[in-house]
Amino acid sequence: MINAVFVAAEASDRNPLLPADYDIVWSAVIFAVILVAFWKVFLPKMQVMLDARAEAIEGNIAKADEAQAKAEAALQEYTAQLAGARQEAGEIRDSARADATKIVAKAKEDATAEQARITQAAQAQIEAERQSAAVSLRKDVGSLAIDLASGVVGVSLADDQKASALVDRFLADLEASEKAAQ
Repeated sequence: MINAVFVAAEASDRNPLLPADYDIVWSAVIFAVILVAFWKVFLPKMQVMLDARAEAIEGNIAKADEAQAKAEAALQEYTAQLAGARQEAGEIRDSARADATKIVAKAKEDATAEQARITQAAQAQIEAERQSAAVSLRKDVGSLAIDLASGVVGVSLADDQKASALVDRFLADLEASEKAAQ
């Protein structure tokens, strides 16, 4: 078989690698028709589709850039608000501390004033009770002294002026002897 191919190839003076002339012509015509069809129909439609896709991509890139710019602006605004809030919180804390210090100082001042008032009231009450006790004691001592003096002297000392003068003199002598003892 190989021999037959070589014999047939030697018999014709044509190159077996080149196709026949009619194949070349018809292939060129079909290639030209396909080339014109691609050139006139498919390439413009593909170009329109690629242009639309490029515009969509550019539009999306522009939207993404705009969104990124808005996000950066929002981040800066958020950062500024956060810094302002932190500063305001610090001021509120400082104000609260100052108010707490004032409240504590006022409470101490009020407590000191209340203590002084209570001490003064207690001293006044003690003085009033001392005076009341002294008057009561003077009365009781006076009546006892009059009863005792009436029993010793044997005379009734019912006269109030005499009894009062006697009691006052007795108490004055008693106070003088206490002062002399000290």
